[in-house]
Amino acid sequence: MIPSKATQLQIDAAIQEYGQARSALLAALHLIQQERGYIAVEDQAWVATRLDLPPAEVAGVVSFYTMFRTKPPGRHHIQVCRTLTCQIRGCRELVKHLEKKLGIRDGGMTDDGRYSLITVECLGSCGTAPMMQVNDDYHENLTVERLDALLESMK
Repeated sequence: MIPSKATQLQIDAAIQEYGQARSALLAALHLIQQERGYIAVEDQAWVATRLDLPPAEVAGVVSFYTMFRTKPPGRHHIQVCRTLTCQIRGCRELVKHLEKKLGIRDGGMTDDGRYSLITVECLGSCGTAPMMQVNDDYHENLTVERLDALLESMK
């Protein structure tokens, strides 16, 4: 997919702002994901060509950062933090509860496309662990009860 004209203009503006095409890579990837919902292989190839970068460099950046998705997410994309603070405060139990309640495993999506679930490295909210992000919203100080109430509100 070729990004829309509006997204291409925003990418061009990012290149101008940073002064070098390579420096605009993260911005370009964010813009494409914002438009499409994820970054497909053909999007990576388009960015590599547009920014005059090796395709492997773009693919490496996409695969390194957990914020980039390479397949469509569920309508409610659940990312549970799995780093040390969240583990100490119970994230494993929350993930098990989510897997059982949603009928999917870490990395999966419900058949209806409503929920996708992944565990990710630090989301930067250690003081309010355990926590997760649903789409762009943080949910902190989670318990099984709070998690169930949140899932109920997403129906």
